[in-house]
Amino acid sequence: MKNLTLPIRFGIVTSAVLIAYFLILALMGKHTNVFYSLFNGVITGFGIYETIKYTKIKQGKDFSYGKGFTAGVTTGFVATLLFTIFFAFYATELDSAFLDKLSSAWSGDYKNFQGIVFFTVAIMGFATTLVLTLSFMQLFKTSNNSKKIMG
Repeated sequence: MKNLTLPIRFGIVTSAVLIAYFLILALMGKHTNVFYSLFNGVITGFGIYETIKYTKIKQGKDFSYGKGFTAGVTTGFVATLLFTIFFAFYATELDSAFLDKLSSAWSGDYKNFQGIVFFTVAIMGFATTLVLTLSFMQLFKTSNNSKKIMG
């Protein structure tokens, strides 16, 4: 559990930034435009990148691909889980008309539209986490290639 303290803290901070970004969009009336959710990937990516970077600095020579991957995935999953919980709370308690505004074309066609939206938010966050963590680990992993001697 001690090795997960840093990623969990970064995950909490990342989720706080995601929530703040969502609330800023809500204040401007832009939170129903799905296009703006693309920036969530940038926020999540920055949190994952920083987590892996600090994990590598902290562990030094003990850093491995598995430890970096675990740190990145933990950060992203914590951030996604907390943001999804907030999103569900916002959509059901704070602005009950939000989901209807988000997709008026689909909301009437499905019996459990709220559940579908919350599940989609979570799956998008988890998928983004995996892809970004795998991508960033290409930057942080140590190479197994031997150095060629030019001569």
